[in-house]
Amino acid sequence: MKTKQISFWLAAVALVASMSSCSKKGGTTSIKPVIQPSHPIAAGNISGSIKGTLLTGSTYTVTADINVNKGDTLLAQPGAIIIVKNNSQFKIQGVFQSLGTQASPVSFNSDSNNPGTWGGFACDSAQEVTIKWTKILNTGGADNTGSARKTLVVDRPITVDIEDSWVENGRNDGLALFGGAKITILRNTIQSGGSNDGEAIDIKTGSTGKVAYNVIFSQAGTGIKLETDAVLTADLTNVDVYNNTIVACGWRRGAAAPGSGVSLGLSAKGNVYNNIIVNCYHGLEIFQSDGANNVNYGSNLFYSTADFFVDNTPLTMTPPGTAITVSLREDYYPAGALGVVQSTDIISTGTSTGDPMFKSFDGSFLNPNGAPNSNDFHLQAGSPAIGHGNTAYNADMGAYTSDGKGNLH
Repeated sequence: MKTKQISFWLAAVALVASMSSCSKKGGTTSIKPVIQPSHPIAAGNISGSIKGTLLTGSTYTVTADINVNKGDTLLAQPGAIIIVKNNSQFKIQGVFQSLGTQASPVSFNSDSNNPGTWGGFACDSAQEVTIKWTKILNTGGADNTGSARKTLVVDRPITVDIEDSWVENGRNDGLALFGGAKITILRNTIQSGGSNDGEAIDIKTGSTGKVAYNVIFSQAGTGIKLETDAVLTADLTNVDVYNNTIVACGWRRGAAAPGSGVSLGLSAKGNVYNNIIVNCYHGLEIFQSDGANNVNYGSNLFYSTADFFVDNTPLTMTPPGTAITVSLREDYYPAGALGVVQSTDIISTGTSTGDPMFKSFDGSFLNPNGAPNSNDFHLQAGSPAIGHGNTAYNADMGAYTSDGKGNLH
């Protein structure tokens, strides 16, 4: 009897094995079970409190604010298309995951496809935020006070992972990461954001992590800004900022409060290496409020396509008709701040020296909010940025590196 039972179980095991794999020309092909999405959400109009999965290949129209309640998860699969109407906003108290792929990104955009026409993501009280291979376009719709909203806001000590994504044409901050958030911001493209204010990546109040291999183009304010708070706490902002390419930032805020490629203040800590900063109003600005011992920096490349820029346009806060001449090379490390040229930096002394040799660049400084970007910031062979980085981060400078670890856009 025992022998028959053993034979039965052996046969059962063999049957299961034969169902989970099959022989194919001498090899074995595994047949994986299909896992159905949790709470699939049907294509069409959506609004109010929701949870579940926005499905691959489906199009959704947001007709009013979306709420993801605490304990719930909203997940977007590759290729999901989300069109937002009526200046609506995503309000996340639970978990938000947008998991596109290189071949099939997720897309969030307004129905009008114009800057400032929906409310972005309010993740102030979220439990977790993960965004990969996702396009987030044309945020910055006004709140009830008339102020432009930020593309994405986090204000608590949660894990925030944003990789390989696009944030374009918003009217305020791109990524605002506050309240001790634990951040990983890698290989994104953030461009043409802010009407007359707003940082591309704004990090405050004890947030920590790394910001690397991002391309930032034509932001109204600063490309990457680190601060702790006006009231100092034991939890200091502390971020590694390396191998970013930051171009034409800081102009739309005007001469009264120009932006920088990278800035640090209010006791923020940071390691700032291997960044390429081109045609920004200021380069690397370490404010007096920060403290000389808080920031380690070097091996950054600073370049401008002209010696001077004459700002006399109404795109800035300068009164129209009042021209201001900006000396670009004097502001790589702005006067009155703590930063000084490092021996490992590459510093442009003229249009023929220090050129990072982008594959294509139109040489622009001041562009309007939502301006298109046809530039190619990959490096040509022979670029001085190749092989001159701090090897603790990467042998090269900038977002596009020859080891394949950099930006994939």
